[in-house]
Amino acid sequence: MSTAAKPVQVETQEEELRCTHTSLRRAGRQLTQLYDEAIAPSGLTSAQAMLVSQIYELRDEGEGAGPSLQKLARRLAVQISALTHALRPLVRDGLVVVSPDAHDRRTKRAVLTPQGLTQTCQMYSLWSQTNQRIEGALGPGKTDQLRELADLVASPDFLKAYRQQSD
Repeated sequence: MSTAAKPVQVETQEEELRCTHTSLRRAGRQLTQLYDEAIAPSGLTSAQAMLVSQIYELRDEGEGAGPSLQKLARRLAVQISALTHALRPLVRDGLVVVSPDAHDRRTKRAVLTPQGLTQTCQMYSLWSQTNQRIEGALGPGKTDQLRELADLVASPDFLKAYRQQSD
């Protein structure tokens, strides 16, 4: 006597099988591969490129200080533990320095080293070329639509609207 469950036959229409999550993950993986290949000469991966670009953009030029790890984590929408894990290879390779804030030693700041700035600038050039190629492949206006939808899905407003759907 077998106790194995019999497979359930699910009848559904093809339209119902379309999964937003799967489509976005597949597209994200492909874009990640394209950017990783393109910016490889800079010595950075696309994940590292996102991180160093945010360190660069959030720096305080007046004081020469980089962003706090808390501010950087909020911008990247990640936990501090994930951020510190992602920073380790950049620190190890001499591209980023993490040090205590001059005014509040409990706060840590991330700063690009001269080598990190050089590689970030090289990455920006390669990224820009890749971005233009992707825009050309998608066609006029499509990349703007894609970014707008991605930003919407990542927004607090979307999350609130999604949660209200269950009420």
